[in-house]
Amino acid sequence: MKHIAQSPAIQSRFQKRTLTTWAILMYAFLYLPILTLIVFSFNNSRSGVVWKGFTLDWYRKLLSDASIAIALENSLIIAVMTTIISTVIGTMAALAMHKYRFRWKIVWNGIVYMPVIIPEIVVGVSLLSFFALLKIGLGLTTITIAHIAFCVSYVIIVVQTRLHGFDRRLEEASMDLGANRYKTFFYVTLPIIAPGIISAALLCFTLSIDDFVITFFTQGPNSTTLPVKIYSMVKFGVTPV
Repeated sequence: MKHIAQSPAIQSRFQKRTLTTWAILMYAFLYLPILTLIVFSFNNSRSGVVWKGFTLDWYRKLLSDASIAIALENSLIIAVMTTIISTVIGTMAALAMHKYRFRWKIVWNGIVYMPVIIPEIVVGVSLLSFFALLKIGLGLTTITIAHIAFCVSYVIIVVQTRLHGFDRRLEEASMDLGANRYKTFFYVTLPIIAPGIISAALLCFTLSIDDFVITFFTQGPNSTTLPVKIYSMVKFGVTPV
């Protein structure tokens, strides 16, 4: 009897250890290459294959390169603007699609997923053709518009996921107690969906600052971002940084 009683506990501990082991292996698979890259960025060798000593020279050269600083500034400006605008538009769209019933709602849901499903190179070429058709000069504005075009979809998807677990009776109770729609939204709805909005904003910022393909097609001569700058440096040989 004692053996039978202990078997579920033993099985539970075995499952926990198995899951923990797999989790450690997966994190190691994902992050060890990045950690190795960071470690070898301090290597006193241009090849970065054999460790020849510790140095900060590569980082000194990085900080003294004005073109990289400008590219980083462009990336941050675009990412911040994209995050703010995409989060506002995407949140409003998600709320509207969740609360209201309208014709072709299923079609609109499909359209939302298109920027996520379609390859980035197709989106980039399409946006480049669109800007050329309207004779819009390429620059920071076109990159920001392009990033908003695909980031809004991610915001809608993330916020909609949060709204699926939202109990609308809370809004009804708030209005029954005398609150108007604005107070209900800011004091009831917004605090509940805030984690989803914050997650969507962080995702937008990450996607925007890291994007290369769409940025490559929609950038102008003086609007190079950090990923594009690094790519151009790699073609001509880049330092370990």
